[in-house]
Amino acid sequence: MSFYTSLSGLKAAQADLSVISNNVANVNSTAFKKSRAVFGDIFASAPLQTTSQVAGQGTRISGIQQQFKQGTVETTDKTLDMMITGEAFFTVRTPPPTAQVSYTRNGAFQLDENRNVIDTTGARLQIMPVDPTSGVVTSTAPTDMTDLVIPQSYVVPAGLPNAGTVVQLSSVAVNEKGLVSATFADGTTQKLGNIALAAFPSQEGLRQKGDAHWQATLNSGDPIYGEGNAGIFGTIRSGALERSNVDLTEELVALIAAQQNFQANAKTIETQSTVASSIINMRT
Repeated sequence: MSFYTSLSGLKAAQADLSVISNNVANVNSTAFKKSRAVFGDIFASAPLQTTSQVAGQGTRISGIQQQFKQGTVETTDKTLDMMITGEAFFTVRTPPPTAQVSYTRNGAFQLDENRNVIDTTGARLQIMPVDPTSGVVTSTAPTDMTDLVIPQSYVVPAGLPNAGTVVQLSSVAVNEKGLVSATFADGTTQKLGNIALAAFPSQEGLRQKGDAHWQATLNSGDPIYGEGNAGIFGTIRSGALERSNVDLTEELVALIAAQQNFQANAKTIETQSTVASSIINMRT
C-alpha cells in the first residue's frame, strides 16, 4: 500500500508541474489568468478501527483553480485596445449561424472587412442600446444586444444644410463607461452604443475555452450585464491592454518546490523498494 501512497504523491507533483508550466508558458499571453493546483489528503479506515492508529493513504487533486487577479497594464494608444479595471468581462458573440456567446478579458479588438469590431478569435464585440442624445443605456437584456459596427461615413439627413452629403469618419472614442462615440469630419457625433460588460456570481465556475475566453456554467451562475464605471463592473480603459497576471519569479519558486516534491516521492518509492527487497532476501 505504501507504494500507492507515494505514487499518488508523484501524480500530484506531476499535476502541479503541469499547471506551473502552463502558467510560465503564458506569461506573455494577453489577459491570461494563471491557475493553481489544489490537493486534498486521502484517508480511509474500517468502521470499528481506531483512526489515530491509521496512516493516510496519499493525496489527490481536488481541482485546478483559476486566479482572476488583475493583470498589469500595457499602454498601446490604440482606441480599440481596451482593458477592464475590475472583475467584469467583455461580451462577444461568434458570427451566424453559430452565434455563440462567450466572455473575454482580452481587449485586443480590431475591425473586420465589414467594419465589425472583433477579437482575436473573430468573435464580435457586443454593445447595449443607448439613448442617441444622452448616451444612457436603455436596456441590458441580452436579446437587445447587437454587434458593434464602426461606420465609415454618414449621410447628412434631409432638412439640414448640405443634406445628402456623405461625410467621412474622423475618429472613434470609448469612455470609462464603455460608451462608443463616432465623430465625423463635419463635427457631428453619433453614439453607437455601450460596450456590454458581464459579471458573474462565481468567476471560478466559468469554463475555460482558451485565448482568454470563458463560457458561463451552472457553477458560475447567470451573467449580470451592465456598463462600466458602475460597481462590480469596473471601468473600461481605452488605449491599453491587460497583461497576464503570472508573476514569473513566483512561478519559478513554485516550480522548484514541485520538483523537490516529485523527487522526494520518487525517493520514498526507492526506499520502500529497498526495504521490500531486504525482507524478501531475509526470508530466502
